[in-house]
Amino acid sequence: MSWINICNLEDIPRLGSRVVKTSNGDIAVFRTSDDQVFALYDKCPHKGGPLSQGIVHDHKVTCPLHNWVIELDSGCAVPPDEGCSHRVPARLEEGMVSIEIDASITALSA
Repeated sequence: MSWINICNLEDIPRLGSRVVKTSNGDIAVFRTSDDQVFALYDKCPHKGGPLSQGIVHDHKVTCPLHNWVIELDSGCAVPPDEGCSHRVPARLEEGMVSIEIDASITALSA
């Protein structure tokens, strides 16, 4: 596993996201209202909707397709819905947002 720098925190709008394209699929990097960052593969566990286009609230995102609510820290759907989106470790250090991905995955763009 290796950490890759994505962007400055200020490059992600509060309650918004940024998409990182990788050789293994898109990763959505989210910023909450309290400036925490989380990353999930950009697919809702329900029908694969783009979570990056959803509404961020608290530490959750609501999928734009069918309104499933996904916990950003775990990637799991809020009951009664079931399923999880793959979580990616994310961190914020000195204003820089980074994600940790397997060395076999190539970041194509951030």
